[in-house]
Amino acid sequence: MAEPRARAARHKGQMNFAAELRLLLLAYGDPSPHPSFPSEPLPETVRVLDEIVTDFVLEMCHGAAQYAAYSRRQKIKVDDFRFALRRDPNKLGRVQELLRMERELKEARKAFDQNDDQVGNLKDASKKELEDLGDGADSKKSKGKGKRTARRDSDATEDTTVSKKRKTG
Repeated sequence: MAEPRARAARHKGQMNFAAELRLLLLAYGDPSPHPSFPSEPLPETVRVLDEIVTDFVLEMCHGAAQYAAYSRRQKIKVDDFRFALRRDPNKLGRVQELLRMERELKEARKAFDQNDDQVGNLKDASKKELEDLGDGADSKKSKGKGKRTARRDSDATEDTTVSKKRKTG
């Protein structure tokens, strides 16, 4: 089983979530050192917050991996993360809410795709109906033109025998 990663093993200056954390700090109103220039948070703030987030993600992954190993599985599942968050109801609730929203979005996409297929089929059917209505006026022109469908062998023999009897009889 993998041991939790030591903090000292992390490379100096490596930041995993710097851009996202800058935007997050700006969105939540990070107080800037210069009120007239509120465009960027302090680099130290971003660095410390990045370390905290990275440590949290690593610890969550290790906790989920420990539960997967306890369950005698090599792969980590979503339920392993739920189990790792079982003692924090706020985070667990948020994870469950996000998973529920993802499931609803999948169902909505599936329903939308089915509706698109049905709308496409209705459009094709309406085009055929319009063509049939247009052909009704020009039915004299279109008779006899076009490809005939081939008959089955059994149908062809029955029709030919009946027509021969009528002609001879």
